[in-house]
Amino acid sequence: MIGSNHRTWTAAERDRLFTEPGEVPALLERLLAVGLAQAVWLSTCDRTEIIGVAPGRIEAVNAAGAVLAERAGLAYGGRLFTVTGAAAVRHVFAVTASLESQVVGEPQVSAQVKAAYRQSVAAGLCGADLDALMRAAFAVAKRIRSETAISERPTSIVAAALEIARDLHGDLAKRQGVLVGLGDMGLLLAEGLRAVGLGGLTVVAPVDSRAEAAARRLNCHHAPFAELGDALASADIVMTAVGLGRYILTAGAVKAALVRRRRRPVFIIDAALPTDVEPGVGDIDAAFVYDLADLERVAVRGRGSREAAAVLASEMVECAVAGFLRERAERAAVPAVMALRGHFEAVRQGVLAGPELDAAEATRRLVNRLLHRPSEALRQLAVGEQRAEGERLLRLLFRLDHEENAPENEDIEL
Repeated sequence: MIGSNHRTWTAAERDRLFTEPGEVPALLERLLAVGLAQAVWLSTCDRTEIIGVAPGRIEAVNAAGAVLAERAGLAYGGRLFTVTGAAAVRHVFAVTASLESQVVGEPQVSAQVKAAYRQSVAAGLCGADLDALMRAAFAVAKRIRSETAISERPTSIVAAALEIARDLHGDLAKRQGVLVGLGDMGLLLAEGLRAVGLGGLTVVAPVDSRAEAAARRLNCHHAPFAELGDALASADIVMTAVGLGRYILTAGAVKAALVRRRRRPVFIIDAALPTDVEPGVGDIDAAFVYDLADLERVAVRGRGSREAAAVLASEMVECAVAGFLRERAERAAVPAVMALRGHFEAVRQGVLAGPELDAAEATRRLVNRLLHRPSEALRQLAVGEQRAEGERLLRLLFRLDHEENAPENEDIEL
């Protein structure tokens, strides 16, 4: 896994890496060209990451990282992070299960990962290894959603926002909303308001093309970021989800909007991390400001169960990672087991092909031939530094340290 996310990059920096779905096929072709034959290109509001499989091919990993870094105008090896092996599996599972989102449990990311996976399949970059990884990630995410209360927090936050909006404005069909920025929680709030009949919605974002794409998804209007003041003046409900690390809604801008609104109240939801709304806005008459913590306090019932669900979900991810890695290791051992069985069978046939022997002599010869190569290998290891490891593996494979070493009637199961 190579990329950036909300923990390592600001929203403005993530915008430089954000990839529209229509751009992904060409980028996947570039990854294939640089030697990464199995890859998923995942781009959301929180992250842009490459999930790839390249056993022992560090040059392909570096080349893929360079393709990603190029989008942000960086040299690979700068601020992009890379995780491999078990850590990468854990990361993929946690991202898909929404445990790595800014709002843990938000439902969009699982669908976004599935969409990225489908694009990889369509481009022919999803081999058996990557397919097994992604299917395992979807399976654990589904289990977490169905067996824990992890998704209750975002749902409860949206429900609290709807309750406050109705208390303040009454019939939402007569009200206008503005979504500023495209953070996942902001989109979730906007979808919730649209679902209950919000009269109109306008999307404004620092990157106009992204605002336009979000407006298509929400079936609403969009406006240039430069026209934010006009959008505020018409808005009864404002949701901010930019997270640039600077205030998007200042006290001055809100006061000016309220003057144009003739002091009609405005409900402002700050869904950004870090915050978008200047602290002084909450002191302005007719401006009712709530952040995510405020909304969760409104929906305080069940908070303890949601926190416990997050812990349980993390434990489920750890179990799923261990199970996935164990299954892959067992599958990797199958060819060696089959080769060993084939070797033993060839030796047995060789003994049977010789002169007819009684059972004692035939089995003595069979044992001698089977032990010849391992004995030679162990003697060679004895003169080097691998003797102890060789003996350990021999004792493990044949259970030589077990008290019960009587002959066993066991068949190898493949």
